Amino acid sequence: MADVKPGPRRRGRPRKENGSEARTAITDAASAEFAEKGYDKASIRGIARRAQVDSALVHHYFESKAGLFAEVVKLPVRPDRIIRSALDVSVDRLGESIVNTVLSAWEQTSVKSIGVTVLRSAVSDSAAGRLIRQFLLRELKGAVAGRIADGGVDRAEADLRATLVLTQMAGALMFRHVLELEPLASMPVDDLTARLAPAVQGHLDGVGDSM
Repeated sequence: MADVKPGPRRRGRPRKENGSEARTAITDAASAEFAEKGYDKASIRGIARRAQVDSALVHHYFESKAGLFAEVVKLPVRPDRIIRSALDVSVDRLGESIVNTVLSAWEQTSVKSIGVTVLRSAVSDSAAGRLIRQFLLRELKGAVAGRIADGGVDRAEADLRATLVLTQMAGALMFRHVLELEPLASMPVDDLTARLAPAVQGHLDGVGDSM
């Protein structure tokens, strides 16, 4: 019987027996790439090249750079997914949606525990803190700014408004969950949402801008 030669390997997906090795190679490469270049400058292509795999394989296992970063630093929750889940509403309800979604997510024990750690790390001057800050700014601020820009707002102005939104939310979370300042710490989510949402909506709308 004539020998049957296997067909060409499909790009992007390894055979099952190599899957675990491929994932390990990718996460090891990503860890090195993030450490050397930071979150902003690291790229899927560079990570794939370092791991000696196809870029499509990285996307297959981790979907995006954010997903890969979350795997490398062992984030049990994805803050980028939380914020993006709040953006699929009309512009006039965006402030309320962002505030309520974020505050409600932090009521979950798993989210709060890692969230407090991330916040504390983000304000530190450590290498890990700088990396976390880059991740949060790129993925969270980028998502909000993109949503604002979709409404026809200039990109630089959208970036400023998104920065103000993150400042408002980070302050609320810091005082509520890290410093546990009363009465903020024990205020029901709905009550706190009612207080914060107008301010966040004002940032989104550019209230006070000279435009």
